Amino acid sequence: MTEASAGHDWPPLPLPVAPLAAGSPRAHLAGGAPAPLSVGLHERLAAVLAVDTDEGSLTEAGRDWWPMALHWARSGQVPALPAGVVRPTTTAEVADVLRICDEAGVPVTAAAGRSGVCGGSIPKAGGVALDLRGLAGIVWADATDGLVAVRAGTNGSALEAELRADHAMTCGHWPQSMALASVGGWVACRGAGQLSTRYGKIEDMVAGLEVVLPDGRTIRTGGRAPRSAVGPDLNQLFVGSEGTLGVITEVTLRCWPVPRHEARAAYRFLGEAAFDNGLEACRRILRRGATPAVLRLYDGREAKRFGGDGEAALLLVLDEGDPWLVDAGMAVVAEEALAAGETADVVAVGSWLEHRNDVSGLGTAVERGIVVDTCEIAARWSALPTIRAEATRRFKALPGAAVISCHQSHAYPDGACLYFTFAGFPEADQADAFYAAAWDAVTSATLDAGGALSHHHGVGLLRARHVADALGSSAAVLSAVKEALDPRGTCNPGGLGLASPHAVVKWP
Repeated sequence: MTEASAGHDWPPLPLPVAPLAAGSPRAHLAGGAPAPLSVGLHERLAAVLAVDTDEGSLTEAGRDWWPMALHWARSGQVPALPAGVVRPTTTAEVADVLRICDEAGVPVTAAAGRSGVCGGSIPKAGGVALDLRGLAGIVWADATDGLVAVRAGTNGSALEAELRADHAMTCGHWPQSMALASVGGWVACRGAGQLSTRYGKIEDMVAGLEVVLPDGRTIRTGGRAPRSAVGPDLNQLFVGSEGTLGVITEVTLRCWPVPRHEARAAYRFLGEAAFDNGLEACRRILRRGATPAVLRLYDGREAKRFGGDGEAALLLVLDEGDPWLVDAGMAVVAEEALAAGETADVVAVGSWLEHRNDVSGLGTAVERGIVVDTCEIAARWSALPTIRAEATRRFKALPGAAVISCHQSHAYPDGACLYFTFAGFPEADQADAFYAAAWDAVTSATLDAGGALSHHHGVGLLRARHVADALGSSAAVLSAVKEALDPRGTCNPGGLGLASPHAVVKWP
């Protein structure tokens, strides 16, 4: 085991693609400025660390990359505003802030990279924004056991670069938001990387956590052994909790040796059932045990970005690792893909790698008044064709609807993630209503077919109103856990759609 870096100084957050209009920011959802912190609370917090009430800092803490919020930014509005921002650099400081705010009945919303696209880190009840970017750096790394402990505010790209350079390891976690996102954000939102079929989602990578509970107590979960039978897995209680049950301050992740071999392939599927035939090929590949890092299926519209003809569905495949395993897996891929399709130019995979994280078109769309977003869901293989067809039908029936497309982005033996992209041209005063209706079209089609509300973007403010329906009878258990760990509702009030004693903004 080797001790590694101390915390880093991170640059300011990149501005979202739609800059905020000039003038004092207004809270679009809250209707104005938040209630200021009391003098007494300000003094207690200031005794621990600085409290920032600068207008620019409050504005930055009031938004993330939620696409609808980019439209509001054109009018000088952010979704909501905190009353103050604090920036801890140690777990002890996080504990002090939570304890002080919990005792005072003031809400706390934790965030770091703010790369989320669902309004998950928006301070829905005002209060204190807890900026965790200073809680950064690798604590230790162990190549023998394949583990790394890292502070929660650590930037994803920085972690991966240091792991590779100093420890010859990789997490294999490559979300589109890699350059912005933090490790704690990965865990809190139950994220997925673009190589998840090989390496798993973040919940598969978490070996242990350090968490500060709402009352300031610090606990550790997991991390002692690769598997245990000592009650429920408490790691998974906090993975995906979106800051509602406590604040994650340190994460122990499973890692792998840097891969030494790579293979690529691409396949086309033709005809009216092109996409469904591609899904069936993906299903058969996974059911046979092959796990290529990338197994992404694009419909004809989306395939055009990577050289497609606009009609054929396009399957892009990339794998990395030990040569024997990679080549065996790619042989399974070829056999199943060619049973229903034909080979395509492998240059498409390189095009995908080059453009996969490009969101520049979002800013252009916002400037033109186009309402656009992506919506990812998950379901069993047997339900996916129905969900795609019905979500498309329901969206196209909306006034102002323009286009909707789909790709399969993450696949498993029992199902996969469908990733919809939609755009519309509603009247200016109908933008919010159209956006909500578009999301409801996809969401209702998914839940009606027994699918999951979200695969990896999480709930945030955007999906909060659907959580009770999505969880069904188990929603009461989540509420009971929240009540037990956070009886004063201090941590991320309104998160996951949970009831809160605080006045919480809602959307729509």
